[in-house]
Amino acid sequence: MLKRVASAALSLSLLAGCMATGERHSPDRNADLRAYAALVDNGFTGDVAIMLPDRPDTIYYGADQPEQAASRTLEGWPWASVTKQVIAVLVMREVEDGSLSLGSDVGHWIPRLRGRELTVEDLLRHRSDLPNPDDTPADADGLPTFYTSQSDPLAFCSGAGETLSDNGWAYNNCDYIVLGAVLEAATDSSLDLLLAQGIGLEAGWINTSFLAAGSERPFAGRTDANARRIAGYGASAALVGPLDDILLFDRALMDGRLLGEDALARLWQSDPSAGYMALGQWVFEAPLAGCSAPVRIVERRGGIGEYQTRNIILPDRGIAMALATAQGDFDFGEIWTGSGIMHDVLSELACN
Repeated sequence: MLKRVASAALSLSLLAGCMATGERHSPDRNADLRAYAALVDNGFTGDVAIMLPDRPDTIYYGADQPEQAASRTLEGWPWASVTKQVIAVLVMREVEDGSLSLGSDVGHWIPRLRGRELTVEDLLRHRSDLPNPDDTPADADGLPTFYTSQSDPLAFCSGAGETLSDNGWAYNNCDYIVLGAVLEAATDSSLDLLLAQGIGLEAGWINTSFLAAGSERPFAGRTDANARRIAGYGASAALVGPLDDILLFDRALMDGRLLGEDALARLWQSDPSAGYMALGQWVFEAPLAGCSAPVRIVERRGGIGEYQTRNIILPDRGIAMALATAQGDFDFGEIWTGSGIMHDVLSELACN
């Protein structure tokens, strides 16, 4: 794999764009506290990590116990489908190096998928006709048995296909499980090694990895049952780590250390007809209270059982926020509507 260096052109272009709009400035010293309060006042409990320009990362835990953050930070949370955002970056790194292209036929590396005319981009954008793990029979807890009893996930995911929905895409964890296998085959390396060398070293991660079956690794709210289930998601949603590693990932993306300018632009190029889905994440502009113009937002959500995770980047402001909770029913709202909890939180961070 080619060695990458920070893209000065990318950093300069981001800075120039921010200076042109007059939006980038040193944030209010209390912006992160107000944003956190907007969550807590609405009943949120969990961990929040916030990155503001020229400020160190800030971690909070619970409504009134920020001092507990240090231990929870290292312990980590399930990243759930924020994992897909990371896999998409690994794919784009290989596209830059020439090992893959977005138009590559997946069947070239996965023999059982030959003749299906599936491309790498189809998987990234959930445009495949693969079987869906969520449709497998429910176990005693009412959860799909795929994640706890599937001995060969790739065999299942490369099986008989399904008809796509009318809008041309259907969310499916098999897409990213297969992408993980494609990455390993195309690079002749393990996904763990690609993650550690391709992102961990560049971003400066301290404690993030895939949760393997049988692992005793601790994480927030861990039980043996939810650990087994999370491990079963593999390349689609099995990363576990501290939230500040998510912010290190975000910063490395914005700084151009993970992808060059063209590859990052392609990663974040969204499709309005598919709800502004980009490659492994959603990218859109939304009005925020106090900002003079809509703000570009990169959003990745994750959810497994009672866990919810969010990674939000405002690349033109140099702002990022990662949060996790074990409140499976907590309603963050939809940012693009111009109202709701997450809209209010981002307004405090970016505009007020």
